[in-house]
This record gives sequence, structure tokens and C-alpha cells, in this order.
Amino acid sequence: QVQLVESGGGLVQAGGSLRLSCAASGLTFSRYAMGWFRQAPGKQREFVAAISRSGGSTYFGDSVKGRVTISRDNAKNTVTLQVNSLGPEDTAVYSCAAGDMPFSNSGNYYVYDYWGQGTQVTVSS
Repeated sequence: QVQLVESGGGLVQAGGSLRLSCAASGLTFSRYAMGWFRQAPGKQREFVAAISRSGGSTYFGDSVKGRVTISRDNAKNTVTLQVNSLGPEDTAVYSCAAGDMPFSNSGNYYVYDYWGQGTQVTVSS
């Protein structure tokens, strides 16, 4: 059974940073591209970042570009998202996803095979 479990969310003040982690089990982690998406209340799911199977390529959503880094550890089956300079507009549920698809499609949520439950990030102004 595949499981993706996010951690690291919480309440943070504007201008602060957060590090979100996603621990994967039940799959051959290195065979999957990993992505992070977020969804705020009343809004569509939004692509945040993705990282290729080897970790050699990354891709970022326009709204977070320059403020986000993504990394993975294939030995530990984890992917990490660092978000800096947080603002109230970053408030959302952040979810990680695993996909066996060409990395060029990694910005599209519907190509991912597995999803975590998500972790809430709330940014206070």
C-alpha cells in the first residue's frame, strides 16, 4: 500500500519560512517524480514544485518561483519543500504527490498516481 505522509505545516508569520516534508512508503521511490501542490479554500489546486526521479531537474510554479526549493533523498524516500518569504496568499493545504510520468508533465496534477493527505499551512499577516 502506497503512503505519502506530509509534515511540517503550521502557523507562521508573514515573511517567515517553512520546511515541508513528505515521507513515502510502499513504492519504489526513485522511480517516481515528486510534486507539491496546494489548495486554498475556494480556489483550484495549484502547482508549487516538482522534482525529477534523480533529483537533477526541478520545476516551479509561477506564484512561488524564487521563493521555493525542492529536494529529495532517494535513500530515505523523502521529498522536502522549503518555502521562504511567506505571505497570506500562501495559506493553503499543501500536498505531495508521486507520479510515473514524463517530467515535462509534472506541473499537471492529473498525471500523478499517488497523493498524500496534505498539511495545512497558515500564514498570518
